[in-house]
Amino acid sequence: MLGAANLVMGAWLATAGAPVVDATEVVKDLAVDMRYATPDNFLKQKVYPDGARCLLLPETAERLKKAADALRGQGYRLKVYDCYRPIAVQWQMWKILPKPGYVANPKKGGNHNRGAAVDLTLVTLDGADVEMPTAFDSFERSAHHGYQGGTKASREHREILRVAMEGAGFKRNPMEWWHYDLPGATKLPVLDVPFTKSQ
Repeated sequence: MLGAANLVMGAWLATAGAPVVDATEVVKDLAVDMRYATPDNFLKQKVYPDGARCLLLPETAERLKKAADALRGQGYRLKVYDCYRPIAVQWQMWKILPKPGYVANPKKGGNHNRGAAVDLTLVTLDGADVEMPTAFDSFERSAHHGYQGGTKASREHREILRVAMEGAGFKRNPMEWWHYDLPGATKLPVLDVPFTKSQ
């Protein structure tokens, strides 16, 4: 996997035999706002525990670092909203909202369940939010990458994020400006490892 040997050893979390990495140990200036650890999400419910971390497969984290490095010189950092999602939580989300297109069917699992997807946005170097086409978890047409409405600034920020993420080897979700996947992620195994160090 890309750059896995370069990851600092302290970042590895060999939980239940599944290697995942705390993304903040790889991307040192990564801002974290785990929305599903709060009610501030489309479910309007907290489904992640307090202390939930941004866990990713090593390749995902290394590619995220590449994107962050490219953005830093442009005056931006990355802020993540969602990273790895345990399949047990996916079942919980499906129970709350069993609608494909909004929530991945846990029978198959989604790329978040593989540690191979990340939801994120841009912030300035001092951590201030920048304007994007919609809020996170908006399912309006304006969240699509092809949407040409809204403000010029919001479209420019979406494009800056896209160029950095695709330049790092991610694939964009055409319907969600914030969602990026590893190529071939659906071939990876679904994981179910805990979020927090105390679990």
